[in-house]
Amino acid sequence: MTQPPSYPTPPVGGPQPAAGGVAPPGPHPHGYAAPPQYAPPGYAPPPWHAGPPGPLPPPLSPGGQPLASFADRLLAWLIDTALASAVSLVLFLPFFFILWWRMFTEMTRTHTDGSLVEPDLPTLFVEFFLPILLLQLGLLVVTLGFYWLYHVEYLKRGGQTVGKKVLNLRVVPIDPSRTLDRRMAGRRWLVQYLGGSLVPGGAYVDGLWQLWDKPWQQCLHDKFADTVVVKVSS
Repeated sequence: MTQPPSYPTPPVGGPQPAAGGVAPPGPHPHGYAAPPQYAPPGYAPPPWHAGPPGPLPPPLSPGGQPLASFADRLLAWLIDTALASAVSLVLFLPFFFILWWRMFTEMTRTHTDGSLVEPDLPTLFVEFFLPILLLQLGLLVVTLGFYWLYHVEYLKRGGQTVGKKVLNLRVVPIDPSRTLDRRMAGRRWLVQYLGGSLVPGGAYVDGLWQLWDKPWQQCLHDKFADTVVVKVSS
């Protein structure tokens, strides 16, 4: 009788790959998952498997310097504003105190019987209210003068105020071949302080403009003066 043909018994663990090959994917004949596959030497994954992208480089100015962030510029502005306020208080607080003391003394004068002396309104206006108005006007003039010296004359010497020095910031022209001069610094000051004070909400629009401005992240006073604020090494 003719015997049926015999077939080789499959090896334990399932069929083996051909020489130099890799086991094909898919379920194992005996019902369990196939062992993990290993890439042959010299194999590289395709570029779309390179992993998540790394952080983007910071935006640069036309001169190749990193642009200042909104947070750094805000902190520098707060430092400069606090400094200017302190100078104004030192200059004018003694005069306000003297006027207040004179007004308090005048309005608390009494007759010999202890009753209060009725203040004379014309005299009160001439001796107290008018000096206060003049003092406030003088405060405005002196403050504007101090701001000009600080934000124009002092700034143009090195592109930095005290606040910008603390935060390692510098104002530079957009054109790298130019240097910061009085005209640029003066135009920045006019828009930033006078424009921001006279136009309702102008200071907020000017300061926040950096958040959506492209490509140099400029505020409006930077655009008007053709300047940009950059981060420098300490």
